[in-house]
Amino acid sequence: MKSSYKKLGNYITFIDIRAASHESNLDLDSIKGISSISKEFIKTKANLIGVLADNYKVVEQNSFAYNPNTARMGDRIPIALNKFDFPILVSSIYPTFRIDKEDQLLPEYLMMWFKRSEFDRYARYMSHGSAREVFDVEEMNELLVPIPSITKQREIVKEYNTIQNRIALNQKLIQKLEETAQAIYREWFVDEIDTENLPEGWKLKKLSDFCDVKGGKRLPKGEELNNLKNGNPYIKVADMTKDKFIVLNNSFDFVSYEIQKSISRYIVNTGDIIISIVGTIGLVNIIDDSLLNANLTENCYRLTNFKDVNKDFLYYYLVSPIGKKEIEIRTVGGVQAKLPMYNVQSLPIILPTDELMLKFESAILPLNDLQSAISKEIHKLNELKELLLAKLATIEN
Repeated sequence: MKSSYKKLGNYITFIDIRAASHESNLDLDSIKGISSISKEFIKTKANLIGVLADNYKVVEQNSFAYNPNTARMGDRIPIALNKFDFPILVSSIYPTFRIDKEDQLLPEYLMMWFKRSEFDRYARYMSHGSAREVFDVEEMNELLVPIPSITKQREIVKEYNTIQNRIALNQKLIQKLEETAQAIYREWFVDEIDTENLPEGWKLKKLSDFCDVKGGKRLPKGEELNNLKNGNPYIKVADMTKDKFIVLNNSFDFVSYEIQKSISRYIVNTGDIIISIVGTIGLVNIIDDSLLNANLTENCYRLTNFKDVNKDFLYYYLVSPIGKKEIEIRTVGGVQAKLPMYNVQSLPIILPTDELMLKFESAILPLNDLQSAISKEIHKLNELKELLLAKLATIEN
């Protein structure tokens, strides 16, 4: 063990302060959940109807909270640092702790350690219990963390934040580009159009008239995905984003080459549109060239082989309020809702003239190119961030 590794319990104190006894007036609006993906505090998904905030735990600024029940958390442990300028509340079952010696251990540096995949694997391995697996207070106190000089920690945190800030800036740029593209779509194809009296040359068709709708494929029985980056990427609904393009990144799982042979027909091409049809229904992305020949989950359809329509026009229709409403009314089922293929094929689409479609394509193309380039830069920055996190284990004073 390197000399810089120390037991975390020497630097932290677990605290248990409830909302009822806190000096601040903390109510239900203060309750937060924890994302296992971003490892940040998020809006709670719990049903708070008829609930009192009194027994919820308080998380002060620069303090931590985590979900100790690892059995149902997947591969990532929900843990977060409160970086708000005010205290928040979390579930009463979540352990909360603070760092007592911030002159020796920075909260931001420790949070970087918690974001490492190695920490997640360690927490899962060290969890115990018969009814449920728990990574409890004792295990957290025994966690070994490399603690270099406070000066070195500040340097590392600064470098990490520089990358994070660049990613955030790029994401804002993508959002601005999307807002611009959607504004063009609304102005040209929505605001001035009367569906009862279409402009000359415009026509109403169903989606299957100008593209093919094809399904994805589940893995063969008994087979599993791998995170070794070995084989073909496998696109799941969980991989879909709020951005226009879906780009290969480190979170993707892969299908081995052997499994790929049996599901090779269910791959995507650059420019295909995919739409989620089970679970979170109606997510829409365009396939970036980094995912050419990736396999597609059975929980998505792909739209391909476009005829007389531009993929961007179709994308903006599907994510528009009109498109979302059409998808909603075509979704069937109760507990396990689904969007049947026929209901996608029969989606009504108003097509403009060929001249206006070409004009729209020309207007959107430079926005696409810039957005795709920025998305790829975000991917590279995320790789750099993961590399920085991996190097924490080798840091010495």
